[in-house]
Amino acid sequence: MAQYLTPGVYVEEVSSGSKPLEAGATNVVGFLGVAEKGPVNEATLVTNWTQYSKLFGGMHKNGWMGHSVYQFFQNGGTKCYINNLAEAPKAAPAKEAAKDGKDAKAKADAPAAEAEEFVVKNPDGMTKLIIGKDEGPGKRTGLCAFDEIGDISIVCAPGVTDPASQDAILSHCEKNRFRVAVLDAPETLEKGIDTMPMPRDSTMGAYYFPWIKMYDADNDADVYAPPCGGVAGVYGRVDSTRGVYKAPANEIFRGATGLKYNLTDAEQELLNPKGINCIREFEGRGIRVWGARTFSSDPEWKYVNVRRLFCMVEKTIQDGTNWVVFEPNTRALWKQIVRNLTAFCLRLWKEGALFGDSPEEAFYVRCDDELNPPESIDAGYVVCEVGIAPAKPAEFVVFKVSQKTLTE
Repeated sequence: MAQYLTPGVYVEEVSSGSKPLEAGATNVVGFLGVAEKGPVNEATLVTNWTQYSKLFGGMHKNGWMGHSVYQFFQNGGTKCYINNLAEAPKAAPAKEAAKDGKDAKAKADAPAAEAEEFVVKNPDGMTKLIIGKDEGPGKRTGLCAFDEIGDISIVCAPGVTDPASQDAILSHCEKNRFRVAVLDAPETLEKGIDTMPMPRDSTMGAYYFPWIKMYDADNDADVYAPPCGGVAGVYGRVDSTRGVYKAPANEIFRGATGLKYNLTDAEQELLNPKGINCIREFEGRGIRVWGARTFSSDPEWKYVNVRRLFCMVEKTIQDGTNWVVFEPNTRALWKQIVRNLTAFCLRLWKEGALFGDSPEEAFYVRCDDELNPPESIDAGYVVCEVGIAPAKPAEFVVFKVSQKTLTE
């Protein structure tokens, strides 16, 4: 407390004790892939397709990242970080000649040749590029480059379907705790639909099938492209219009003109219990994302919106309570913590993110003597317990219809 020795008027600022928790962004995506040009192994912020085109080029046949970033912005995505893992191979000589106008015959024949031979694929060795290396600040490559960026909440590696790469992406999300992976299923099925390969068990990922058909304006061709970029855009669109608690399903997949495989209800019955989220085309309703599950064996984390809601809540609490560190560990501090966390949970309940007719049913916050005995206080700990009841999606809507008799 300040000491005053000279007569006069003094004004002091006194803290109100209220320190509101503000939820951070949940729709920032980190893309891993090979671009046509641009910086290599340097996570670069991009906020629209025009900016991406200027920095990294457009869609090209030596990687899927351009197609996926285009889908992302088409479907409502607003902000992403691009990690260009390697320089794309140079274009074929015939195409270069046609582009430069040096050979008139090549110029005339190139469009037809390109239309016939246009095949997009990721370059070889993607697994090693994705795993990357951590050699310290400024020397991180692959997934390690995203460790420095706390805003990323979704990770995508378009068209990458090999088990080693997907395991590395899932491990990265599990290590960073507040991120989920959106993974692509293989483009083609070698055998029956019931033999589709699955990523390893994890609560931090969602898996989507089949690939979508889209128009590649840069190469004037229709291609089947991996859906992860568009799905990440749907996540962002739903987060903006409804909230992270809403399941990112039953949503139009913008930019999709068709599907590699048109699934039936019977086929989805085989895939849905495994955690494979289907993209389906419905007559009169367009192409829609028709699943919102993780591929975890833990039923507590069956739905991707529940997983993402908890990621948001946990990160908000971690970022919003740093002021507590080194404060006097007294009951007055406990009351401040409870008041701030209760206000945050109350906002979630009012928005519809939590289940319950009253705040008491929807959540609880505890920070008391039982959780903080003297030996815990002496060790420097303050322990607070928060419980929330997330609203689960109505995945199966059942209407029971019966005949009404005259006597009823």
